[in-house]
Amino acid sequence: MAVDILILSNAPGELATWVKPIVRELRAQLGSEPRISVVLSPCPNASGQEAEIARSYPEVDRVQSADHFFSFLLWGKTAENWNWHDRGVVIFLGGDQFFPVVIGKRLGYCTVIYAEWDARWHRWIDRFGVMRSQIVDRAPEPFKHKMTVVGDLMAEVQTQQSEHSSEELIGLLPGSKPAKLTQGVPLTLAIAEHIKRDRPQTRFVIPVAPTLDLQSLAKYADPAQNSILPLMGNVSAKLVEGDRPYLETQNGLSIELWQSKTERVPVYELLSQCRLCLTTVGANTAELGSLAVPMIVLLPTQQLDAMRAWDGLPGLLVNLPGVGSRIAKVINGAMLKRLGLLAWPNIWAKEMIVPELLGELEAEEVAKLAIDYLDHPEKLEQMRDRLRQVRGEPGAAKKLVSIVVEELN
Repeated sequence: MAVDILILSNAPGELATWVKPIVRELRAQLGSEPRISVVLSPCPNASGQEAEIARSYPEVDRVQSADHFFSFLLWGKTAENWNWHDRGVVIFLGGDQFFPVVIGKRLGYCTVIYAEWDARWHRWIDRFGVMRSQIVDRAPEPFKHKMTVVGDLMAEVQTQQSEHSSEELIGLLPGSKPAKLTQGVPLTLAIAEHIKRDRPQTRFVIPVAPTLDLQSLAKYADPAQNSILPLMGNVSAKLVEGDRPYLETQNGLSIELWQSKTERVPVYELLSQCRLCLTTVGANTAELGSLAVPMIVLLPTQQLDAMRAWDGLPGLLVNLPGVGSRIAKVINGAMLKRLGLLAWPNIWAKEMIVPELLGELEAEEVAKLAIDYLDHPEKLEQMRDRLRQVRGEPGAAKKLVSIVVEELN
C-alpha cells in the first residue's frame, strides 16, 4: 500500500544534520515504497537556498520552499497541488512543534517529533523521539509512554577519523549567511596570514557552503563591498577561478575553495584531514565535534548590528527596516552578556572543551592561540579525545525511523 512520509524542517543546519541522515535511513529501512516529501517553514536563520539543498538529496521525492508554507498550514494547499496517499506519517525535524499537530490532523497522518531540548503538544502528537532522557522526565506522566530516547541526530555525522595527511591543513569555516560572513571572511583571512608567516608549510581551505557561490563569498573579502574589512585585520583577497579556485590575499596567500557540487572528496573526509579548524558558531561545530576535529570557535563583535540571526521575536525586531540596526545593537549587546556555552561540543559536555573566543577579536591574538596548538600536538590530541568522548554514539536516525515504521504498521 502506497504511503507518504512528510518531513517538516526549516534551516540549513537542520537539513544537514537532521533531515539528511533521516531520509537515508528511511530508504534503508523502507526501500523505495514511501514517497518522501519535504515542506520547509520560514526561519530567521534561513539562507533562501534550503529548498535547493533538500532537492539535492536523492532520497527526497518532493520539496516545497518556505515561501508557500503558510498556505499549506492554513488551507492544506501546496504550490504544486500535491496529492496525498491515505496513509502516512508527518515527521518534525525543525520549525515549530505546533506545525505537525495541524498538518497531521488535516492529512489524517500519524505524527512523530524529534525533540532536541523540549517536547510540546504531548496530547496531540503520536510519538516523540527525544535526544535525552531528561525530556522524558519533564513530560506529564500520562504521555511518557509516547517517548523514546533515540540520542543525538547530530552524532550521525560520519565518525570514522581519516588518517591525517602529512601536510598541515587548517579549515576555515566563516559561515554561510551574510551576518556571519561579513565579519568571518576577513577575520579568518587575517588569522591565516599571521599563521602562514610563522608556519609557511600550512595549507588553508574553506569548505564553501552549498548555499553560496564563489562570487558571493569573494565579495566579503573585497574592501569595496565589505566596509568593515579594516576592523577585522584589513586583509583583502580576490577570487581566482579555474579548475582549482582559490582566494588570493594582497600578500599572496592562497586559500583553497572546496565546493561540494564539484569535488569528489566528501566534505567530512576533507574536514577529517584538518589539524585544526577556525569556525563560527552553529551546526558546523556539531559536525566538527562528531568528526573529533579540533576547533577554535570565533564570535567577533566588531559590528554588533551585523549579528541578526537570533530566533523568535528578537530575530524579527532586528530585521525591521530603518530601525533594525539600532535595535540589533541593543539586543545583541544584552544577549552577549547572557550567553553561556556556544559550541555544540561544549554544550554536550557542559564545559569548555574547545575554546570559544567572543569579543572584538584581534587576528594576531587568535593566530597565536592556533599556533600554540599546532606547536603542541599533544594539546590537539587531548581536545580530539574529549570530542570523541562527548559526541555520542551514532544510531539516532535508525531509532527514530524505527518509530516511524512502527507507526506505519
